[in-house]
Amino acid sequence: MTASLGIALAFVAMLAWGFGDFLIQKSTRKVGDWETLFLITLFGVIVLLPFAGPRLSSLLALGGRDLIIMGIACAVLFMAALLDFEALRRGKLAVVEPIWSFEVPVAAILAFTLIGERISMTQIVLIVTLIICLVLIGLKQKTLEASFFLEKGVVVAIFGAIFMGAANFFMGWGGRVSDPVMINFVSDAFIAILCAIYLVGHGKLRRTFADLKGNLAVILPMSILDKIAWLAFVFSMSIVSIAVTTAISESYVIIAVLLGLMVNREKLNPHQKVGLVGAIITAVILAAVTAG
Repeated sequence: MTASLGIALAFVAMLAWGFGDFLIQKSTRKVGDWETLFLITLFGVIVLLPFAGPRLSSLLALGGRDLIIMGIACAVLFMAALLDFEALRRGKLAVVEPIWSFEVPVAAILAFTLIGERISMTQIVLIVTLIICLVLIGLKQKTLEASFFLEKGVVVAIFGAIFMGAANFFMGWGGRVSDPVMINFVSDAFIAILCAIYLVGHGKLRRTFADLKGNLAVILPMSILDKIAWLAFVFSMSIVSIAVTTAISESYVIIAVLLGLMVNREKLNPHQKVGLVGAIITAVILAAVTAG
């Protein structure tokens, strides 16, 4: 598989998450964090079972180290998803999404430290530039004021960015030691079971399925987009570097802004326009440099 395919898959993840986060926010506010996470991961288990189920025995052939990597991926992703969903439930997309850009350096640092993954100086410069542009897009004001950190969801989003950056790395590593479909299936099953235990313990499982019927128009496309994004994301990381894949996929902030411009007729401040144009150009150049 070529680097071009890996880059294309990173853009698929970007597009899917760009539309999917909007639906996740709606779902968390209607049915709750645990309920949304349970329904998304249950969908993943059902969809991936025909592909991963017959090969579950292959997990026994993995060494202890590889199983630990997959276990860490499941646990960290579980914590990251809950934090991200809670940030979306509490805050505004425009507030929390710029913070999530810092998933990129977290994933890149872990990839460099734990598996010795290196990228060129040109790629480093482009990734840093892309992060700066994404932050500019999300900031309504020209300067970052102290009041920004008092916005709802900001503190949760900061912890979410740290955990999700780690989850991105371990999901990519887990996809390499097993395969992208298997790590997605195992993580979905792990999270779905934990969520089911929580919901049963709080007497919410039956209501969750009732909410599913009442909000199917939101929950089904949300689940489809999220699974497309994660599959494309992990497949991409199995082909190109984790840092580059994470950087490109994090550009889904661009999609959110473009949706706001087209659907809600939102207006951008001059620095946001600079960030938007800069992010698009930088993402394209990063893709070209990596694919080349």
